[in-house]
Amino acid sequence: TTLLKVADLDDEFAELVLGEHSEDFDLIPADKLQSAIRRITLAQKAVPVLCGSALKNRGVQPLMDAVIMYLPAPNERSYEFLQWYKDDLCALAFKVLHDKCRGPLVFIRVYSGSLKPQSAVYNINKSCTERMSRLLLPFADQQIEIPSLMPGNIALTVGLKQSATGDTIVSSKSSAVAAARRAGRDAGGDNRSSSDIESLLLAGVEIPDPVFFCTIEPPSMAKQQDLDNALSCLQREDPSLKVKLDPDTGQTILCGMGELHIEIIHDRIKREYGIETYLGPLQIAYRETILNAAQATDILDKTVGDKRHFVTVELEVRPRVVERATTKPTIEYAASVTEVLSEELQGAVENGIANSCVQGPLLGFPVQNIDVTVQLLTVHPNTSHTMVSACVSRCIQKALKKAGIQVLEPLMNLEITVSEDHLSAALADLAQRRGSIKEIQSRQDNRVVVATVPLAETMGYSTVLRSLTSGSATFTLELATYQALNSQEQNVLLQRRMGLV
Repeated sequence: TTLLKVADLDDEFAELVLGEHSEDFDLIPADKLQSAIRRITLAQKAVPVLCGSALKNRGVQPLMDAVIMYLPAPNERSYEFLQWYKDDLCALAFKVLHDKCRGPLVFIRVYSGSLKPQSAVYNINKSCTERMSRLLLPFADQQIEIPSLMPGNIALTVGLKQSATGDTIVSSKSSAVAAARRAGRDAGGDNRSSSDIESLLLAGVEIPDPVFFCTIEPPSMAKQQDLDNALSCLQREDPSLKVKLDPDTGQTILCGMGELHIEIIHDRIKREYGIETYLGPLQIAYRETILNAAQATDILDKTVGDKRHFVTVELEVRPRVVERATTKPTIEYAASVTEVLSEELQGAVENGIANSCVQGPLLGFPVQNIDVTVQLLTVHPNTSHTMVSACVSRCIQKALKKAGIQVLEPLMNLEITVSEDHLSAALADLAQRRGSIKEIQSRQDNRVVVATVPLAETMGYSTVLRSLTSGSATFTLELATYQALNSQEQNVLLQRRMGLV
């Protein structure tokens, strides 16, 4: 059966099967079959499957042999971006480990060019130059120092202080700019500037926005610095973990992808860094948006020492309908504003707008999907850019309040795999959680329920589902979108946040 399946997918092997070896398939040379499987694998028509048990060391060697026999060598892959780099270095930092003695160890995979110890490299994501001290080849818990790293190979680098999981590493900033220009010409556009280097980033890691957050505190203030260092290391290893400081309370906020994610981070801080920490109650990362367009004006007139800071700003906010939610506002300027807008002043204005959208006026959650038009801007010559940002930020808050705020909650895609016996119990529970069933599929002896459910209704869901199905069901959750809360749910949420219920 396997031979015929391979023959269906590869013409060259089909001729062999139907021709000289049609009478006896056993006479087909093994290398001919292996060559055919390799061609099919490289063409991505099929995937070879091998069985084994790592625990009992069964099938590991055949798997390693299959990797060599069937998978492509680095020079057999053609990545579009490589032609832009020519023979310059292009590599991906795909994992970060923290060693107590050597500091951060960054796993690098080289796609083009070569890497040598004691060399400077440029990180496109972080826009910084770093110096690498050593290259190590890892063998389980042992590392062997190597003199260079060629395309297709993986090694540990020592000395990269800022590079994190998913970053793109090149030889220099000028190399990245040159590659961006080549990419621009290939796309039929003008030469690109260094600000367009984003197009050259490797795939890296796609990181969704965090949906849960909670406060994290050390056992004493003396341990705060140690906790900050631990969280800094963990963020480099895991880009889906976000840490921020609450500007009102000064507390450290931990933002993650789910209950289990935050629990694991909590456990790692204890095991790996020896710090006992206290977590606050888990909360949902809501968003805010506006219902209507609104205009606002603000004047800042302040004298500090012998300097008078004077700013007048008038702007409009409008709701924007887009498929993908974005917390980055789109900013436009009236013609009269553009005439007097220097690069530094524009930076101050946009900083003020961005700062005010980080915390919405209703519950302090990020504001998404808004357009802002700056209609009037008057700035006294001695006014500092900090004062301009402050005035713009205050004006945006005024406009947002006038526009009417709508709270949005994260809506999750949920997929439950459950036996027929427990299907009705799982569906009944889902209905109580404001769940919406999209479809129910059959998968062998099980049923697969595809649904959407608000994140707020999934607290402790794994325990409940395990109990309902005698531990036989499994589920996956991922962020789908943000949906508006109805007025009743929004009022309940507001009252809960104010401690009234």
